[in-house]
Amino acid sequence: MDATQIPDQVWDMIQMHLGYNDEEMRMFRDNPRNAKVLATAAKMFDKTIIFEVVASGGCNSQHKVGTRFYFSADGNLLASMAPKKTCVHAMHACAGIINSMHELWYAGVDPNETSFKRGGCPDVGVCNGGWGHIVVEGRIVDKDEAKRLFAEQSA
Repeated sequence: MDATQIPDQVWDMIQMHLGYNDEEMRMFRDNPRNAKVLATAAKMFDKTIIFEVVASGGCNSQHKVGTRFYFSADGNLLASMAPKKTCVHAMHACAGIINSMHELWYAGVDPNETSFKRGGCPDVGVCNGGWGHIVVEGRIVDKDEAKRLFAEQSA
């Protein structure tokens, strides 16, 4: 998709949202990748990215197996659905996987088909001289499913 197929209202909204001046917006519009991303991103906003702790030992923030971190489709932590304490190192484990999910989505591939869905915090755990360690596994679901899972977890 090229930039001429994106309605001007969308470009205007992006300019306002990102705070671009006219020159920055021209550069943004001139990059064909951005039109492709905008064309595919709209359907993604009905989704939520979830990371669930699948292994945990000695986590200072008390992230246990089953703890979930919820992100908007564009990769923002949904603080209202986050644990009371959220460790920055847990977020480190999620960042690269979210990027992979985005790339797959933009390429027209189901992000849940990524080969490497798991990541770990950079703390190496007590056995290796650290304190603790968690492993998270990511997936993308419909927003309604995420709300249901959060409600179950909160009950």
